[in-house]
Amino acid sequence: MTEMTGFLRDLLDQVRADDAYGQLGRFSDERLLAPFVVTKEERRKIPASCDLEPATEARLRCFYQAVAGAIEKATGAFSTTVLDINHEGFGRAIVFAGRLVVLDDALRDVQRFGFDSLDKLAARGESLVINAAKIAERFPEVARDDS
Repeated sequence: MTEMTGFLRDLLDQVRADDAYGQLGRFSDERLLAPFVVTKEERRKIPASCDLEPATEARLRCFYQAVAGAIEKATGAFSTTVLDINHEGFGRAIVFAGRLVVLDDALRDVQRFGFDSLDKLAARGESLVINAAKIAERFPEVARDDS
């Protein structure tokens, strides 16, 4: 079993936090993160014109909530996520630190949401956190204003 660190640890913490009944405690970290890995071949098999599956939306929401949590740890600014997606898989993910928008991602074809590997998942999450933290550090008075 590989030790999960950095963003992957934040994502695992979020996955486990969403487990109200403790059912995921018996699964390894790798098994919990497996749904976030979708190979190119698997992605091609998912039709882009279908409705968004609830499990896929839950993974997407979990990913951005983990990003927000990591931003909060990095900056000390209360961070929250707003996710607006239509049934066709188009929308926007926004992360606020205080009153400051630190992340604004346009989402397309989220039916196919996933990463080629855990390394790419970690890299994307860490990149989003680093860039958002830089914005929060640039405007600390707004990022820390949660009124």
